[in-house]
Formats: sequence, C-alpha cells, structure tokens
Amino acid sequence: MAQIITIEFPDSLANSMRMSKSEFGREIKISGLVKLFELGKISSGTASKVLQLSRIEFLELLAKYSVGFLNVEDLNEDFQNA
Repeated sequence: MAQIITIEFPDSLANSMRMSKSEFGREIKISGLVKLFELGKISSGTASKVLQLSRIEFLELLAKYSVGFLNVEDLNEDFQNA
C-alpha cells in the first residue's frame, strides 16, 4: 500500500527552479530517496523500485547528485540475489 506525504512549499520555489509543481514534486521524491540511499537507510534496489526505474538507471541517476554507489550492504544484497 502506498503512502502519501504532503509537503508545503511556496510557488516561488518551484518557479525559481523553472519547474512545474509536478516536476518539483518528482525532484523532491528523487532527491529524498537519493539522500536515504547515501545515508545507508535504503538500498539501491528499494529506491529504484519506488522510482519505477531499473537498478542501473538509479545508479546512473546517483551521478547527477554526486553520490557514490559502492557500499558493502548493496554488494552483500547483490551476492544474495545472484
């Protein structure tokens, strides 16, 4: 079951980034999941599922945010799923 999080922000914030409200919402979702991955709170597999991306697409997306993707937990998960 999906949950919904509501975030209040002024229209000027999305406008200043030259994004529509829906584009801004997607950016917040992506950046939040990237940060959770970076902190080791979620795996790349989990983040990619939430974003409906392949795991490789998510790992490529990390470069946009200057986040490395090699960590022990992900490697262990890879070995277990192989």
